[in-house]
Amino acid sequence: MTKTLILPADDTGLAQAAAILRAGELVAMPTETVYGLAGDACNDRAVARIFDAKNRPHFNPLIVHLSQLDQVAQIARLTQLAGRLAHAFWPGPLTLVLPLAPGHGLSPLVTAGLETVALRMPAHPIARALLERFNGPLAAPSANPSGRISPVSTAHVLAGLDGRIAAVIDGGDCAVGLESTILDATGPAPRLLREGGLARETIEDVLGLEIATPSPSDTISAPGQLRSHYAPRGSLRLNAHTPEKGEIWIGFGPDTPGTEGLTLSAKADLTEAAASLFHMLHKADALAGPTGRIAVAPVPETGLGRAINDRLRRAAAPR
Repeated sequence: MTKTLILPADDTGLAQAAAILRAGELVAMPTETVYGLAGDACNDRAVARIFDAKNRPHFNPLIVHLSQLDQVAQIARLTQLAGRLAHAFWPGPLTLVLPLAPGHGLSPLVTAGLETVALRMPAHPIARALLERFNGPLAAPSANPSGRISPVSTAHVLAGLDGRIAAVIDGGDCAVGLESTILDATGPAPRLLREGGLARETIEDVLGLEIATPSPSDTISAPGQLRSHYAPRGSLRLNAHTPEKGEIWIGFGPDTPGTEGLTLSAKADLTEAAASLFHMLHKADALAGPTGRIAVAPVPETGLGRAINDRLRRAAAPR
């Protein structure tokens, strides 16, 4: 493939992006969480291209993005629980795992052979505009090589996928900065499959009940469950109060400035930290190099801090 096109986020760029998608090619699009690598979810060749471009394991299912709630019924069975969650949090950074509907039309590669599908309605206006122009479901995992740091800017997308995908829509930096929270909504009670950009407490307040977290398992039932994921090229050390010799240090809070000012949030603000996490990991990775070492200051295990720590633990896992 030739060099990846950078499309403007205007009517002309969106029209070109939709035409590229209809031709079975791939377009990276901004969402409020991270940049997603979009392909026609009903086109086997397009979905296969997603796995090939990312070098993603075929047992790892994809999230399907929709523009309207009434599109769900064509693909999945909207349970009573899912209906409550969708009306409360869609559009937004929440993915719901639902039972597949008969005649759903999705490529079987999307679901990795499961009887369920992960659905999301993004809030980002550019993603929504592209979905409406395409007028169909788009499979869209993060627009980066599998297992590497997620992209929250056009530059991050191109650093990993330039020449491997047709185009990227330049929508600036992503506001949330963490992938969506994933809930299993197939039954009467929700189960948390992945911490993400929507805090667990916020969901529990709306539902009026506690969300169960499944025990760790080698079974992949939703995207984002690989033990090693979101990783820099070198090693990553967590809960570091000070850096060791030769380490690039990412701080959190007023007393941990970080190397060359790298900090998730000098104010210890978890929302700011979530938005800056992948930015800081990309910068630290560039400073450390492919065999370097990165250390990260402790982040509280509460609210969005749980999602931040989830990403950091996976980034630090053996690979």
